[in-house]
Amino acid sequence: MSVLPLVFTSGWASGINAYAVILLLGVFGATGLTDEVPEALQRTDVLVVAGVLFLCEAVADKIPYVDSAWDTVHTVVRPVAGAVVAALLAGESGSLPELVAGAVGGSTALMSHLVKAGTRMAVNTSPEPFSNIGVSLAEDLGVAGIITFAVFHPVAAAVVAAVLLLLGLVTVVFLSSRVRRFLRRRAQRREERRPAVEGAPRPPG
Repeated sequence: MSVLPLVFTSGWASGINAYAVILLLGVFGATGLTDEVPEALQRTDVLVVAGVLFLCEAVADKIPYVDSAWDTVHTVVRPVAGAVVAALLAGESGSLPELVAGAVGGSTALMSHLVKAGTRMAVNTSPEPFSNIGVSLAEDLGVAGIITFAVFHPVAAAVVAAVLLLLGLVTVVFLSSRVRRFLRRRAQRREERRPAVEGAPRPPG
């Protein structure tokens, strides 16, 4: 059977939490729940690193503004992780060229990452921190649920991931005014932190 549905779903999930995807797939493979996971993701060192980074993300992702800074750093990390995981899955199954799988996984991860980052910017316009925690928990549970579902029902999980991606894109468009407000606030804070040099006396010369 083609591994494309699992590639697509893992790409979507990697755009939200790449470390959780690597950790879950590695555990499922190491425990024998699926034969689709390559040995590279089942290695103990990979699982340990993914677990530590997952815990770091679990904390940073629930703190207002820290979550957006974390997302900025991971604009490259998540798509690359999605592409690598997809290519490894394709190489394990042999039913899909690794280059094609990497392109699908990476591009899907990039789109879902942009949805996540945009949604978080909108949420950060709210003065209270509880919305960040709620959204982060929903994302963590969603990734865990969709990856688990994909291991046993890859086609159905891919359909769910596609619907969630589409809904996410529509939501970000709907929240675009809040995103722009967040960006204005961040630019204003940078200006306030920047030392005033216009009124500083010129050095004698």
